Amino acid sequence: MAVKSNDSAAGEAVFAAVDLGATSGRVITGRVGPGKLELAEAHRFANTPVRLPDGLRWDVLALYQGMLDGLREVGRTGPVASIGVDTWAVDYGLLDGDGALLGLPFHYRDARNSGAAERLPDGCGVRELYAVSGLQHLPFNTVFQLLAHRTTAQWEAARTLLLMPDLLVHWLTGSVGAEITNASTTGLFDARSGDWSDALIGRLGLERALFPPLREPGAPAGTLLPHVAEYTGLPGGTPVTTVASHDTASAVAAVPATEADFAYISCGTWSLAGLELDGPVLSEESRAANFTNERGVDGTIRYLRNIMGMWLLEECRRVWERAGAPLGLGGLLADAAGSQPFAAVIDPDDASFLAPGDMPARIDAYLLRTGQTPPRTPGGYVRCVLESLALAHRRTLRRAAELAGRDPVRIHLVGGGSRNELLCQWTADASGLPVTAGPAEATALGNILLQARAHGLVDDLSGMRRLVAGTQDLRHYEPRGNRRDWDRAEDRIGLRHDQAAAGTGGATA
Repeated sequence: MAVKSNDSAAGEAVFAAVDLGATSGRVITGRVGPGKLELAEAHRFANTPVRLPDGLRWDVLALYQGMLDGLREVGRTGPVASIGVDTWAVDYGLLDGDGALLGLPFHYRDARNSGAAERLPDGCGVRELYAVSGLQHLPFNTVFQLLAHRTTAQWEAARTLLLMPDLLVHWLTGSVGAEITNASTTGLFDARSGDWSDALIGRLGLERALFPPLREPGAPAGTLLPHVAEYTGLPGGTPVTTVASHDTASAVAAVPATEADFAYISCGTWSLAGLELDGPVLSEESRAANFTNERGVDGTIRYLRNIMGMWLLEECRRVWERAGAPLGLGGLLADAAGSQPFAAVIDPDDASFLAPGDMPARIDAYLLRTGQTPPRTPGGYVRCVLESLALAHRRTLRRAAELAGRDPVRIHLVGGGSRNELLCQWTADASGLPVTAGPAEATALGNILLQARAHGLVDDLSGMRRLVAGTQDLRHYEPRGNRRDWDRAEDRIGLRHDQAAAGTGGATA
């Protein structure tokens, strides 16, 4: 039974969202009622990976402590109706037979994931994987991480696999489960049946017992353990509600769409660009184009591609700050706006940009090997990154529409990138479609709204989206400028791919 907030009798309730991204975590409260959706940040903390002798790991203990500290701040203001947890996808922890965590979870950017496809057994290649899971081929997909992990002593001792949000829910409640939107990113989930693929798991030589029962968003996930309630000051019996625990799934649930045919871009560390569909697209054309079919709320399919997003810009800023030149984002964007248009363009998904490191130097290397001149100023790098991202948004959404037989009339750009006016305007200019930007806190909003729906305060997915559209600050961008300039820049990207295929340099497809 839900623990009601002080205002529940008036048709309102307060919910707590634990929202962990690749660079930071936060705990946010949301007050939901008729025509009301208000957020307040309780606590924010860094998510800093740790490089150990055996690889790059997540400091999940620090993340858990940050989550507890945030819930403690929430507890100081009174009870909440429930708590929901979302994180990034694909990464996991292994538990032994006593339920103890076997080492810090690996980071998806760890080098062990290179050469992932070569680890697949005969008769179970990338085509066979896609025919079942419909998952975009990325070297860090859970399935490939597991193939690298299973040669270790940790693997021999493992009895349960929990994806990152499920691990944190387990520590809060003691319950064990696998939330379905995140499970669908593993490569071991059947896109048609909506269940674990026993056939794939068996063919890959993995143990079926490792994979816990699936949970749908809105399902109860247990109540706070006594020691958690004591530390946070929240009442014993405070429920934890399953949300769309893959952060992109929660963000898409909060897209403020009032039209049926819309495209979305959830823009943060990554740009996730795609469409919401009723069923998966598992054609060979879709596989070759590297589109993914991930589960959304209410059985929907998030048909999308991962694009290297604001990671490129943030890595550049880290390099400049370490060199003693801390540059504010506002000043960088102003310099970018005044820089020469289309002076240099990159493919954001080139493999050289995946790992942490000296991003300006990697951009220089890419540009030199593709016959372009590197920028001379930070503003020039920022313009190169943002124009290149706008082009990636354009070609990804156009190809998604072709493969799915859809004709979107608007792009909804949500997440932290929605605050970047240049990126929003240039995405509209490049695509020729109007862009609605916001909400920036789409993931937390989706998390909270799914809890509110489970508690009877919101009717359905459409109702959730109408509430977001009616209560959140949104900005609208109409296409402008000469689209032929974007066409010519797109042709240059196409040329780089052709050069790479011919072995003469260029981007890695």
